[in-house]
Amino acid sequence: MTSTIGVFDSGFGGLTVLRALVQRLPQARFAFLGDTARLPYGSKSRRTIARYAMQSAQFLVQEQQAEFLVIACNTASALALDAIQEAVPVPVLGVIQPGAQSARAASHSGDVLVIATDATVHSHAYAAACQALNLRALEKACPLLVPLVEEGWINHPVTEQVIRVYLDEVTADATAQGLSPDTLVLGCTHYPLLRPLIEHLAPAGISVIDSAESTADTAAQLVGGKSADPDQLTASTTDTEIHCFATDSVEKFERLGSRFLGRPVGKVELIDLGG
Repeated sequence: MTSTIGVFDSGFGGLTVLRALVQRLPQARFAFLGDTARLPYGSKSRRTIARYAMQSAQFLVQEQQAEFLVIACNTASALALDAIQEAVPVPVLGVIQPGAQSARAASHSGDVLVIATDATVHSHAYAAACQALNLRALEKACPLLVPLVEEGWINHPVTEQVIRVYLDEVTADATAQGLSPDTLVLGCTHYPLLRPLIEHLAPAGISVIDSAESTADTAAQLVGGKSADPDQLTASTTDTEIHCFATDSVEKFERLGSRFLGRPVGKVELIDLGG
């Protein structure tokens, strides 16, 4: 019987996580839910975020029979992971711990940089996860990057300049604090689309960690029982069964989703999770 993996995000940036999952687990069935009616989660209280996230998780488990959940949303992973785990009877994986673990494996200095949205940075979830692994993390909010990605300005000169400014600021802050970072964590699911540009602009010797890839690697180990071999990632995943759901803005989801997923998202079903 084919396993069903549920993937949840407040929007559709989490499709980058789904893309990485499909490459590693092409035989699975995937159900992706974007709670687009209630984004952004970052402006909501922890209690409200937990309620929204639990409703989405329960939909994926009860209505789509998901046997494993991936919370492809940094804000929900930071503020509601425990609540989600208590709300559903299946294993739940967030995006923050895998990213921190990959940073631990990559870093020699023990100092890492994290770029993310305002909400994720203010939660200090990455700093806490890194500290638990004996890493020192300096977090930097980069609020302009998400709208630039959604505008499609992936290789635009404006985007390049914005990234350059953010990286200059965070590296200057690191120097002022006596840190010697050798690793940069992309702490937002939109940022993988900017990874080539970020790698090009990052200081020499900085390893860039894509938390979407890290999360997919961890999920593959938990679901498939083994690590994914980067040299054996499936090149063609056109036969993988993917069903996408959204709570609003279906047309936008269908239009922009393929940019994040790397293939057409197909027909997106509109659902109502309530208030």
